[in-house]
Amino acid sequence: MALRVLVVDDHTLVRAGIRALLASAPDIEVVGEAEDGLAAQAAVRALHPDVVLMDIAMPKLGGVEATRRIKDEFPAVQVLALTVHDNEEYLFQILRAGACGYVLKKARPGELVDAIEAASRGETYLYPSMAKSLVGDYLRRVEAGEESDNYAELTPREREILKLLAEGYTSPEIAELLHLSVKTVSAHRQRIMEKLDLHRPAELIKYAIRKGLVETDS
Repeated sequence: MALRVLVVDDHTLVRAGIRALLASAPDIEVVGEAEDGLAAQAAVRALHPDVVLMDIAMPKLGGVEATRRIKDEFPAVQVLALTVHDNEEYLFQILRAGACGYVLKKARPGELVDAIEAASRGETYLYPSMAKSLVGDYLRRVEAGEESDNYAELTPREREILKLLAEGYTSPEIAELLHLSVKTVSAHRQRIMEKLDLHRPAELIKYAIRKGLVETDS
């Protein structure tokens, strides 16, 4: 059965180009298009796609908030950011919102197909230059003595929760998966941040990527 894909972008020509590009992929079917985040929500309800290709900067409702709303309502639907923005801040924002990957529009057709297939399996996919940028930044900080690594201080449960947080799971979802209370998960998250000297939730994602806790294609 072909993967059902919804293309969300505010430019008609971009949507048409993506549709044409994916037409040659035998296991992928573009089931619809949407021009903004609000339309994307409605399209997900109507079309039940497996993967949503989500632009970030759009009118009415941007891709980050649209991703958050779609994942809240349809946790099984995978959202893959497809954007021109080669920017870490956008990367962290949309991963925090629940997206499972980040692909640049300059990607080769085969890379986009690989990303969609990875997303359909619930895997994390980062465009190679983004992954390399994060790793390079980490190595520079290690060499400069700016990066402390207290990962060994985390308990097995804390490591498990860190990985799930980095994969885009919310605290209630983690609580359900691990048969814990939301309060307990929140307490673990706070201790993780304290032990790793992290101060924002987005930093947890960045840390997990640096540590290789989240799989990235390179």
